Amino acid sequence: MNSLVHLQDIEIKSLQDFRARIDSCHRINALLEHSGVLYAVIQTAKQPEILATKALKEYPSFSSTKPQVHMFERDIFEKTGLRPQGHPWLKPVRFVYNDIGDADYYRIEGNDVHEVGVGPVHAGIIEPGHFRFQCLGETVLHLEISLGYQHRGIARALIGGPDKKTLFYMETAAGDTTIGHSWAYALNHEALTNVKVDENTHLYRAVMLELERIANHVGDLGALAGDVGFLPTASFCGRIRGEFLNLSAQICGSRFGRGMIRPGGVGFVLDDKKTFLEKLHAAFRDALGAVDLLWKSTMVLDRFKNTGVLSKKAALDLGIVGPAARASGVKTDVRAADKAYAGFDIPVIESGDVLARAKMRWLEIEASFEFIKSAVERLQTPVPADVTASLAPNALSISFIEGWRGAICHVAITDAQGKFAKYKIIDPSFFNWTALAMVLRGEEISDFPLCNKSFNLSYCGFDL
Repeated sequence: MNSLVHLQDIEIKSLQDFRARIDSCHRINALLEHSGVLYAVIQTAKQPEILATKALKEYPSFSSTKPQVHMFERDIFEKTGLRPQGHPWLKPVRFVYNDIGDADYYRIEGNDVHEVGVGPVHAGIIEPGHFRFQCLGETVLHLEISLGYQHRGIARALIGGPDKKTLFYMETAAGDTTIGHSWAYALNHEALTNVKVDENTHLYRAVMLELERIANHVGDLGALAGDVGFLPTASFCGRIRGEFLNLSAQICGSRFGRGMIRPGGVGFVLDDKKTFLEKLHAAFRDALGAVDLLWKSTMVLDRFKNTGVLSKKAALDLGIVGPAARASGVKTDVRAADKAYAGFDIPVIESGDVLARAKMRWLEIEASFEFIKSAVERLQTPVPADVTASLAPNALSISFIEGWRGAICHVAITDAQGKFAKYKIIDPSFFNWTALAMVLRGEEISDFPLCNKSFNLSYCGFDL
């Protein structure tokens, strides 16, 4: 899904009208500042709605009535100095101008309260992030998550593009979401050059997106099994994830899908459908057997059930996206508006616990498998579109993709020369890290690894 509007056509509303619309909307996809204007992207059933108001040096925080914008306001304050008065916890998001990790932390005082710090350096091969627990005995009263250690300045590097490096930045914005972010970028580029790709290009991209989803979900189910010491599923899924990655490589030569999606088309086509489908069926059969062991283990089910519960209200208030939202009863999925996914089932589960988030992954694996089977049979050679024209000047474009973690939103603003003056990437993790902090309240601290894996959020995708 993508859309474009010229900056001159966006009405600059009063702060009061701007706030009233934010308070009344269901969901905000993005909040950003550019050239003295605050822009909000609001999700609607059809095209996204774009709001704008003059950016004041100080303004009443929107977070008090719309909690899902709290991180956006912190991000804007860190980069611009625009202060949201009354924000509940105004501190750096990515340490753009501060020393990394140099921040105040929330502290609960009491004779029996103690503090546990984890990270930023973790055991094993994992990205850095700091977790600070306030505990009463083994019970977590509050978890504060401090990221920014993976900040690479990608948002700044995109200014002045697109150029030869732009697509590579998009493919590595979050390394396990190459297809999701590169497709979102391609949609923006195509909107800004007034190009529509053909049906086969769109279908190829969708197949790659669903392969990326399956591979990550299979890996996550294995990781969840490993966290409770259930080694059969953990071992099997580690291998089976590789089989789905290999299917991506069969199409484009890269297990992560690098080089596959580009503005106006795709980089590769599938030469051998028969072999691909045989391997797809074999990998799914193995995944089914491995995950079925998980559901048959009473030990696993007892450990997953009622652990790390995220209520539907909290999911809605915080704007949670993807499987985590659907596991808490929130029916949201960008694919619902995509004709290529016509008839695609979007399941939801109400319980919102680790078990729900695990089962949601499997339901999505099944749905993606059925989609890929059907789509591959219909694939034909795509016709590339010409995107060599300059981007539309003084315009704003928005794109949405349902990545495997949830809705990905890219916002591009061009200058008078048709170059990127602002490019905002919102990975699903930007919303969902807050959910992890919320579900730990009242849990045992030993539940943290399991809750953490049940979301499996991106550090680098957040730290852009």
